[in-house]
Amino acid sequence: MKTITTTDALEAFCLEAAKHDYVTVDTEFLRERTYYSKLCLIQLAMPGTDDSGAVLVDPLSEDLSLEPLYTLFRDASVVKVFHAARQDLEIFFVDAGVFPQPLFDTQVAAMVCSFGEQVGYETLVRKIAHQPLDKTSRFTDWSRRPLSDAQAKYALADVTHLRQIYEFLSRKLEQSGRERWVAEEIQILTSPETYITPPREAWKRVKTRTNSPKFLAVVQELAAFREEYAQTRNIPRSRVYKDDAMVELASNKPKN
Repeated sequence: MKTITTTDALEAFCLEAAKHDYVTVDTEFLRERTYYSKLCLIQLAMPGTDDSGAVLVDPLSEDLSLEPLYTLFRDASVVKVFHAARQDLEIFFVDAGVFPQPLFDTQVAAMVCSFGEQVGYETLVRKIAHQPLDKTSRFTDWSRRPLSDAQAKYALADVTHLRQIYEFLSRKLEQSGRERWVAEEIQILTSPETYITPPREAWKRVKTRTNSPKFLAVVQELAAFREEYAQTRNIPRSRVYKDDAMVELASNKPKN
């Protein structure tokens, strides 16, 4: 398996990928200690039946710029295929303000094709590609270098099987005439508003026990402060204060 660590190597791969109808994409990242995801690995694969057209891209390499990949993302002649794309798209949007176009999300397509809501990649690999999937490396530290052989194998499988899944689902959608249903969901996924959380809107994600206007007004202020503080310092919201603490503060606010 090939690991790309330089801009020149990434550009060469992307130029080759641009000759094909689609490319499959996945990422590995960390988010436990930050507000924004830390991109640790990008997996890419061109059409084929083996690993020869698949690569791992190391965004932590000092000799690598992702601009060739973003150029490919802007290429309207190449479909960019993801599974459960939302978190991946957020990473690229925050980093470069770029959305892969056109986009195909196999989780969305699988839902439209009656595989169930939010179906997992492992399920589609088993049902469509008829292959087992080793998930033991899923929660490993993707920022450590070098990657283990097990990590590399796991990461690559996330884009190699995705090719067969995409080809199957795209045919099924065409036969059923439901492409428009998928397009509507993709439009939401590729909207900047999906990934921007204005601090004044952050209170809407907080679960509360009452709808008292005075209570909600305090929650709104506390949530806005937390959101802005977490964003500017790139730390998790919970590091500022947890939802339970926020609700408790709002419930017991001083009367004066």
